[in-house]
Amino acid sequence: MSRITLIAAVGPNLELGRDGGLVYNIKADMRHFKDTTMGHPIIMGRKTFESFPKGALPGRRNIVITRNRDYTAPGIETAASLDEAITLASSTADEIMIIGGGAVYAEAIARADRLILTEVDDPCPDADTLFPEYRADWTLTDTTETVTDPATGLRYRFATYQRRH
Repeated sequence: MSRITLIAAVGPNLELGRDGGLVYNIKADMRHFKDTTMGHPIIMGRKTFESFPKGALPGRRNIVITRNRDYTAPGIETAASLDEAITLASSTADEIMIIGGGAVYAEAIARADRLILTEVDDPCPDADTLFPEYRADWTLTDTTETVTDPATGLRYRFATYQRRH
């Protein structure tokens, strides 16, 4: 069975998104996301996919969860459920990356083996999409030092968690 990893940027109150977009726009986080997911299948909800300005992300197998069986877009495969998406991705990969949005994370976290989070210190009080609570069930296994993004002034670190057994 493939390892399931959730990857996201979250605020101190688990803030993820606002108005269909990301709450935090940190260039180093985008680079980290690309480097970490490259070559792996990525699973996402339809709204997350539609938020990408250039469509499917290159260098990765893009699997979009949607209830609309007629939904198509260049460079993607569709699945009707998270289970179907994981089955599709598992056929060709040792690790699957779940990349959002909030409802997909909420369903997937119970099946995840690893979390790769960009932890942002600055809250976003008007966020309307949250990452599921995870702190009780996970152990921090790796973290970087906290740095400040020069463009936004946001303080963040990259952190990896493994599920507690």
